[in-house]
Amino acid sequence: MRTAYSVETVRAAERELMARLAEGALMQRAAAGLAAACADLLGRVYGSRVVLLVGSGDNGGDALYAGARLARRGAGVTAVLLAPERTHGAGLAALRGAGGTVAGSGAAEELILRADLVVDGIVGIGGKGGLRPEAVPLAGYAADSRAAVVAVDLPSGIEADTGEVLGTAVRADLTVTFGTHKPGLLIDPGREYAGSVRLVDIGLELPEEAELEALQHADVAVRLPVPGAESDKYRRGVVGIAAGSARYPGAAVLAVSGALRGGAGAVRYVGPAADAVISRFPETLVSDQGPARAGRVQAWVVGPGVGDDASAVAQVLEADVSVLVDADGLRLADRSAVRARTAPTLMTPHAGEAAALLGVSRESVEAARLASARELALRYGATVLLKGSTTLVADPQGGAVRVNPTGTAWLATAGSGDVLSGLAGSLLAAGLSALDAGSVGAYLHGLAGRLAADGAPLGAHDVAAAIPEAWRDIRDALR
Repeated sequence: MRTAYSVETVRAAERELMARLAEGALMQRAAAGLAAACADLLGRVYGSRVVLLVGSGDNGGDALYAGARLARRGAGVTAVLLAPERTHGAGLAALRGAGGTVAGSGAAEELILRADLVVDGIVGIGGKGGLRPEAVPLAGYAADSRAAVVAVDLPSGIEADTGEVLGTAVRADLTVTFGTHKPGLLIDPGREYAGSVRLVDIGLELPEEAELEALQHADVAVRLPVPGAESDKYRRGVVGIAAGSARYPGAAVLAVSGALRGGAGAVRYVGPAADAVISRFPETLVSDQGPARAGRVQAWVVGPGVGDDASAVAQVLEADVSVLVDADGLRLADRSAVRARTAPTLMTPHAGEAAALLGVSRESVEAARLASARELALRYGATVLLKGSTTLVADPQGGAVRVNPTGTAWLATAGSGDVLSGLAGSLLAAGLSALDAGSVGAYLHGLAGRLAADGAPLGAHDVAAAIPEAWRDIRDALR
């Protein structure tokens, strides 16, 4: 499992480690890792042209020491100093001693446009509010150049704790981060600016509780439900689907398609789209008696395509089982009824739905995804899966937020969310917690989307059909 920690936690760990090390040793560790990553990216160091963008902080020092290592291997290294009077002195001396040169910002454009590699050491994880005016042109030159851009610890201009971009920021091809991931490297829009991320171990001792978690194949594999020799369809769990309407029967079909592939033993469908569901999935148990009289289930999914059927939403919320609320269900659900529930509740809004629930603009949710997911979980006393380019799953108890690392932009297609709802709801019925059902469901869904798309457009039904392949791919991680 990948973890990310806040700036405050990282700074505390760095102070503790530096107290035990010789002066400058921690920066040398970071610089060695940075130089190695730059060399790997260049391929051939000797004769390459490297430009360091150096600010006044420790990131500038890391860049200078790494530049010195590259210069000793034959690279032509030039440091552009944004604050010459506050540049890291020892790092600058090391660069000059290795044959590197120094230039002012006036020469930056020509140097960057001719470079093979640009190292962004402008500001570090403590930077706030985007790049300062004097650094903005440098980010533009780097974006316009043919050079590969490597960010030191975090692209300059990204908010380390949130991934927000509150002004101009550097766009990196590779970010070399030290000690641990920072939340801003895993959450959009910051993740988009970071490019590939390479973690360099510098010996930090970090607390067990992280700010952010990202599951990997092995983490998901141990959470997937597996039937035993004594299992039957009821012991494996039954998931109820209250979805669809005369106008949106497809939402019911897609939610059921996800549920059938999510690990539960049986799927009950309740709603006006029974004929469409049965014609596509004859194994589904259907009822026209409403959720309260549909029969026993271990979890409910309510909302996809239900239109204005508030009674179905209300009945599901009264059930003493785990409940997933999506789409129209989010609009129709009474907040006090959600908060009053004692069984687990998983809400799965996209940014627009989250904005409506929070009473803010969609843009503000997309710009501050982590804060929005946490606030929704707190307000509703429910686990919240905030869908989007980076899907986040926040627990109402305020623990580590999970960020989903799988997916593809091709998943932005009608009905994709309905498949995810059915899939996650089935995992709830199979016995997973709301946090695990949301994060495992998102992981499977994202991986299935990648496999189904393979670089081409897809439909929601293609995502559902690829879930078994994604499941097997993950299970192989245990072998």
